[in-house]
Amino acid sequence: MKNMGAQFLIVTVFLALASSLAFASDPSPLQDFCVAVDEPEAALFVNGKFCKDPKLATAEDFFLKGLDVAGDTSNKVGSNVTQVNVAQIAGLNTLGVSLARIDFAPYGLNPPHTHPRATEILTVLEGTLYVGFVTSNPENRLITKVLNKGDVFVFPIGLIHFQFNTGHTNAVAISGFSSQNPGVITIANSVFGSKPPISDDVLAKAFQVEKNVVDYLQAQFWVNN
Repeated sequence: MKNMGAQFLIVTVFLALASSLAFASDPSPLQDFCVAVDEPEAALFVNGKFCKDPKLATAEDFFLKGLDVAGDTSNKVGSNVTQVNVAQIAGLNTLGVSLARIDFAPYGLNPPHTHPRATEILTVLEGTLYVGFVTSNPENRLITKVLNKGDVFVFPIGLIHFQFNTGHTNAVAISGFSSQNPGVITIANSVFGSKPPISDDVLAKAFQVEKNVVDYLQAQFWVNN
């Protein structure tokens, strides 16, 4: 009986681990689509959204226009991200994909950030970008590449990464994500621009700098990209 109990425990743990891996990204849909609606027009509630009655779905639920329009890059970092996720296309709900257009002014930067729920695959449409990501602790290895028009680069899920326009002309890229809502955590914004602010005692010790440096950084206006 003890052996059977031990075997049962092992199988249970294995299944639990397998399940956690299976749901490491957006869960697979169990229907053709689930067009997200804010009001409960149907009883089905999937991925945090109510689903429209499939019979009422139209082409507009799966459509967005205007991605050919450049984003406004007149900000401190010189870049603009136009998101196309479930918030913009309701029909993306439960489908596990989304994308974004990224515009760069000359020498514009998409600052170091992470996507907690998605791997990103980026294609350069115009210009030249210096891109990279940092591996997790303890190695923290920087992996970088200079990309030209038509080049593709992948940023693994959850890792800090960036894109920088090294040229004196505008640059444009399109990114695809393995989530309907990949999320974004811009490192500087989160650390120095949190509301309320993180204690300067904590940040001074974490970054091994004087408190006045932390105070200066917290006083800056951090651009949400």
